[in-house]
Amino acid sequence: MLFNSFLFIFIFLPLTLAGWYGLNRYKHYETAKAFLAGMSLWFYGYFNFYYLAIILVSIIVNYSLSFLLKSITSKPGRRIGLLTGIVFNLGLLFYFKYYDFFVENINAAFHTSFALKHILLPLGISFFTFQQLSFIIDRSLGRAEHYSFINYVTFVTFFPQLVAGPIVLYKEMIPQFEDVSNRKFNAGNFSQGIILFVLGLGKKVLIADVLALPVNYGFAQTFSLDTPSTILVILSYTFEIYFDFSGYSDMAMGLGRMFNIMLPVNFNSPYQACSVKELWQRWHMTLSRFFVTYVYIPLGGSRKGKLRTILNTLIIFFLSGFWHGASWTFIVWGAIHGVLVAWDNLGIIGIKGRPEKHPSKIHIPAWAGWFFTFTFLSLSWVFFRSTGMLGAARMFKNLAAGSYTGKMFEVAATLKAPEFYVLKEAFGLLAPNMAGYVNLIVLLFYLALSFFLIFKKNALAIAEDGKFTSGKCWAVTIVFVWCVISLSQVSTFLYFNF
Repeated sequence: MLFNSFLFIFIFLPLTLAGWYGLNRYKHYETAKAFLAGMSLWFYGYFNFYYLAIILVSIIVNYSLSFLLKSITSKPGRRIGLLTGIVFNLGLLFYFKYYDFFVENINAAFHTSFALKHILLPLGISFFTFQQLSFIIDRSLGRAEHYSFINYVTFVTFFPQLVAGPIVLYKEMIPQFEDVSNRKFNAGNFSQGIILFVLGLGKKVLIADVLALPVNYGFAQTFSLDTPSTILVILSYTFEIYFDFSGYSDMAMGLGRMFNIMLPVNFNSPYQACSVKELWQRWHMTLSRFFVTYVYIPLGGSRKGKLRTILNTLIIFFLSGFWHGASWTFIVWGAIHGVLVAWDNLGIIGIKGRPEKHPSKIHIPAWAGWFFTFTFLSLSWVFFRSTGMLGAARMFKNLAAGSYTGKMFEVAATLKAPEFYVLKEAFGLLAPNMAGYVNLIVLLFYLALSFFLIFKKNALAIAEDGKFTSGKCWAVTIVFVWCVISLSQVSTFLYFNF
């Protein structure tokens, strides 16, 4: 089930809210949690009933291991528990997400012919696996207590964050589910939740889904693109993935607040970053938190000299790239980001006006840092979006070629924005030769609008800025109605693939 669907907005969400607050009103607190967990499993199973078996097995095994750790006090025993939890969770993830990737590469390297399984990737497996892995690691190290089964199930399955994050921690979620004060309807939280949800829906439906059309066309036509069309496609994807992931993050936080549950911020205006290191302090923040807490720090972090710090940084970015997908394109994408972050950590070049842990010898203006970071990120998205290294290489070849064939008009023509339908039809009748330019102008308008919006207040700042005034109410209503009218072309969120 998708957040941006009629079923979710008009049936699932009202029913879930009514059941949650209705049961809590009569102090059926445990039943309310069971109801919420059940609805979350319906939400997840709606995509594919087969997925339910996988997530339930994952939950039962991890919870059973947590229960067994209650009676294990010796360090060797807890180490065994830790190893068991890591092997099970990463093994489950490996089988469903990476098995075919490794078999393909073994076949290519050793000229073998092992059969591929073509396993259907369960939705959100990377998210709920890391979520439970963090719990089991902390349980094994004695940093987390054992919770009731219903609390644990609710923690894992809470539908706003289940399939695309944020990657939440038990210590920030379970206490909220246990807090009786969160069971009462809170108008302030609910109004903020509505604003966040609607603004996120607008980002997804009105911007990301529109830009997805030229992006999909362009990356399917990689070998026929010229230089201008390649630039348009790359910029379109740069903003598509931004508003897609930002939109989902806003909607997830908004849904959480409707239930009086505060999800952690996962996305904080990353395209305003002036360095790649700052970018990763703003983009997918909970994934960075996971790798820093459970990989970077145990490896020694920055405590063992510059060379070890660089190596540890490269390791977590290699893992981050591989986490996103079983492909060499994701590995390369993660590696080049790791190199730039490691460079930033050396403190050779600093940004004027930005706080620094270690004083830099050279300082550049903030605008120069932003321009480099944005350009680097846009180019790196080529690896992220391409289906293979050959396609990515071709995109860079197109950029360097300096060619022009007029392909950009074909790319622009794929953009179907209903808001400009009348304008495009009028030009098609009055000046048929100008119709292609109208399509191009519309695409450029969307790119300019996207560029403008990334520097404005983010949705969380808008939601938390004062009361739900009449002006804000009208604006949210208009955006919501506009989105509902545009829901005829429902698409999944990009991060559902990870």
